[in-house]
Amino acid sequence: MLGPVILAASRSDKMRRFISAAPGTKQVVDRFIAGESVDQVVPVVRDAADKGLEVTLDVVGEDITTPEQAAAARDAYLELIGRLKELGLGARAEMSVKLSMFGQALENGHDLALANVRPVVEAAAAIGTTVTLDAEDHTTLDSMFAIHEELRKDFPQTGCVIQSYLFRTEADARRLAAAGSRVRLVKGAYKEPASVAYQSKLEIDKAYVRILKTLMQGEGYPMIGSHDPRLIAIGQELARQAGRKLDEYEFQMLYGIRSEEHVRLAAEGHRMRVYTAYGTDWYGYFMRRLAEKPANLLFFGRSVLTRG
Repeated sequence: MLGPVILAASRSDKMRRFISAAPGTKQVVDRFIAGESVDQVVPVVRDAADKGLEVTLDVVGEDITTPEQAAAARDAYLELIGRLKELGLGARAEMSVKLSMFGQALENGHDLALANVRPVVEAAAAIGTTVTLDAEDHTTLDSMFAIHEELRKDFPQTGCVIQSYLFRTEADARRLAAAGSRVRLVKGAYKEPASVAYQSKLEIDKAYVRILKTLMQGEGYPMIGSHDPRLIAIGQELARQAGRKLDEYEFQMLYGIRSEEHVRLAAEGHRMRVYTAYGTDWYGYFMRRLAEKPANLLFFGRSVLTRG
């Protein structure tokens, strides 16, 4: 039951200040955040490549209140893509973006977010990689899917994320499971009301399996976003039943969580992509990682007490 409380705290400026100042915070943040700058994240990409892993890179930050901040977020991604190009790492790294960073919640936010994300998608395509649009809370999804559809007209490899805890997602999956699509399925990490989302882990997991089956039986490219050993095994079995080859789907897990499993799956021949976040505005991302798994919260609590 702590998850909803933590998610509510992720929107609290008072809690942001308290947690940022806590003596053990940096130790735990460093577990989930690969660094604060491009220079710090590049070695992580290289290390992943050396282990046979791929990455998707997320410049963290969601609380955008001005068009200038949205433009700065765009420029941060363009800087990242420029560095990947210089180092020849484009083939190993794609980008994940939250449209809230690109101004989606501002006045005329839909058009602003599309205008800001398009040059990022163009630049990614130019170095041989692509962008996936992350899913945020349910109120943003119609806009996200519309932007996804618009971008795919010129960049069909652009991916999107769907969340199994939302009632709408089974219908979204049927629509998206088409040739050429790239869809990452996750459970969901926002506080959503019972009117739009399942509230129990059992129902969320059951929906995850139903949706994954739809994606595997479709003609697109499923991306299995989960650390759950049972769901990973089910994903492998559904892929086998659908007659998919190992390069016709992939697993995705978060940087800093079950790292040994990343390497194991890659060694078995699976495509394994590590969702790697970096940047200075880490608070919202960090709190959702705590909410997702009690062990993360216990790890944080022990660190604070030890350092305190």
